[in-house]
Order: sequence, then C-alpha cells, then structure tokens
Amino acid sequence: MRHLHLVPKNTKIDFVRLKWLGFAVTGITMLITIFAITFWGFNEGIDFTGGVVVEARKTDGAVDFDALRTELEAKDFGEITLQQIGTAGNEVLIRVKPSDAMAGREQEVSDQVKVALGSAFTVTKVDVVGPKVSDELFTNGVYACLLSVLVIAIYVAFRFEWQFGVAAFIATFHDVLVTAGLFAVTQMDFDLNAVAALLTLAGYSINDTVVIFDRIRENRRKYKKMPLGELINLSTNQTLSRTVMTSVCTALSVIPLVIFGGPALWEFSIAILFGIAIGTYSSIYVASALLLYMPPIGSMEKAAPSNDPQAARP
Repeated sequence: MRHLHLVPKNTKIDFVRLKWLGFAVTGITMLITIFAITFWGFNEGIDFTGGVVVEARKTDGAVDFDALRTELEAKDFGEITLQQIGTAGNEVLIRVKPSDAMAGREQEVSDQVKVALGSAFTVTKVDVVGPKVSDELFTNGVYACLLSVLVIAIYVAFRFEWQFGVAAFIATFHDVLVTAGLFAVTQMDFDLNAVAALLTLAGYSINDTVVIFDRIRENRRKYKKMPLGELINLSTNQTLSRTVMTSVCTALSVIPLVIFGGPALWEFSIAILFGIAIGTYSSIYVASALLLYMPPIGSMEKAAPSNDPQAARP
C-alpha cells in the first residue's frame, strides 16, 4: 500500500533565501494586530464584561427561537444570544450581555429574564457574572497565556540551548498575539473559549517548532561544518512532509466543529484553524530564521564555508 504524501520527498526549498519575505509578512501582521487591539479592542463576551446565562426547558413542545428572541429583545435587557442545548429541541441557553443602562445590575436582569420566560419555561440553571469577577477572569486569562508561552520557552531552552528557547518564546508569543488580533479585527466574541483557543494554540505551535529544532540539532552533530543557513534549509525540508501532514490532519479534525459545533464553538474553531496556519508558518519563518541572528549555537560556525566533504548536503 502506497503512503500518502502531501509534499514530495527530498524537497530542496531555499527557505532561508525567502526569510526577508517572511519577515515582511510577520511585520505586517504584527502591525495590523497591534493596531486592531489598541484602537478597536476586543468584543468581550459575557465572561469578561459581566452578564447572565440562563438555561431553560419549554414545558410543552419545541422552542420557537425566533419568537423567543423577539420577545426578549423587546425587553431591552441588552445583547441576547440563544443556543439550543440537548437534542429534543425544547431546551435553550440564553446569554444576556447587559446594555449600558443595565450594567452592574446583572441579578436584576436575571430576575427579569425569568419573568419574561413565564410559565411556558422551567428555568433549570442561572449563572450571573458580575463586573468584578469578569475583570478578574480577563486578567487571569492574559496571565495564563503569557505564563504558558514563558514556560514553553524555558522548556525548549533546557531541552536544546538558550538560543532555541529565545526563538521559541518569540515565535509562540507571535502566534498567540496574532491569533488574538484575529478576534480584534473580526470582532468575534472574546471569552473564555477564546482564551482556551489561545492556550491550545500555544501548545500546538511549539510542536512544529520543536520538531524542526530537534532535526537541526541532529544534523548539527552529523554535519558539524555546515553553515547554519544550509542546516536550517536541510532540516526544514526533511521535516516539511511531516509538518504539512500534521497541520492538514489537525485542520480536518477541527472543520466539523466549524460546521456542526454551533455558536458556542464557532469562534474557538475558527481561531484554531487560523492558529494552525500561523503556527506552521512561524516555525519556519520566525523561530528558525531567528537563529540566524543569534550567537553561534555551541561550536557551530554560522556562515563559514566548509571544505569538509561530510558537510555537503546529502
């Protein structure tokens, strides 16, 4: 049985020669990200702004979502989001992001929603997130993302050398920041699901980076006199098939969530898909390329030509 190869074996792509194009793309995306976060900000969800989440079950028949949405919006509570839960069609999850007039009065909003539902619904669960708690959640989410990137970089530095750790930190931070910028640019809801997506992305992104770094370390021992640029090209080409296959398979597993996951998982899934592409790109044009501008790794000569026949590319 023949194996499926999305990328031909023994590719000889000169990634290092294209590093300036990669740096340009990185610079543009970073500028867009910083601009969007600074001037547009995030469309924070209930988790970070405060709000009310109500689960209710219709006592007779299925839920008419259009009629229910119209009825609740007429009460002017704020932004209303409805989501079906369960498979029977008679349960609904109601999210209310209070309007400016109702800000800080989440408990009152909760009581009014229950009154508006009336006897036609049985309320099974109510969650109220106040402004203080939501601010703490946002702060803790930011700290969690930064800490995860830092711990990943420390791990890489110990497993390889400090130059690899610095490159991994910058590349992973780049991936998390640019994906966060996606939320600012598109104004998708930024909530705890978004933080979960960013943390997932940090772990996924470092996977490709470590694979390439590991091959660079192996080839450095084998071709001790090979210039660093050639070594990066050789290692990246050797791992390219695996990298592409991993990214494609991961994307294929996420696409069903985009289609069938519903509103609750849509932003999470889109962020993961976007992050897969960014993480694959940054492993080559951010993490690996940065090694060219750092002190020599161990005893490696960064650019000196070699007369050693073993240093020739296989």
